[in-house]
Amino acid sequence: MVKTILIVDDEPSVAYTVKTGLECMDDQYNVIALSGGKECLQYLKKNQKPDIILLDVMMPEMTGWETYDKIKENSSWSDIPIIFLTARTDEIARKAGNFLAEDYIEKPAKIPDIKQRIDNIFETKASK
Repeated sequence: MVKTILIVDDEPSVAYTVKTGLECMDDQYNVIALSGGKECLQYLKKNQKPDIILLDVMMPEMTGWETYDKIKENSSWSDIPIIFLTARTDEIARKAGNFLAEDYIEKPAKIPDIKQRIDNIFETKASK
């Protein structure tokens, strides 16, 4: 079954690399790249519910933290697993990200590692 993965990152090169890498590794992944939190919320409002969201923390206009809060406030979206994928490597962000989301991955990250961590979340969700 095809899984829809949303990557929300203001760096086009990161979004492209992750999208291309994941889709090349698994033909059951449909990766949609969006450039920011507002675009992510607009996508979700159109009743498009991805299987997982990879969310950058440091973005202009709306941070990943703010985007996360908006997603979790909405009962239609609150069960979407979120992985923070960020260049933010400080201990406070790491602890907050690990507490809030299903995972916290620091950039630069290798595509096989990202895929494995996504697969782990899918496996955990399927076993519930």
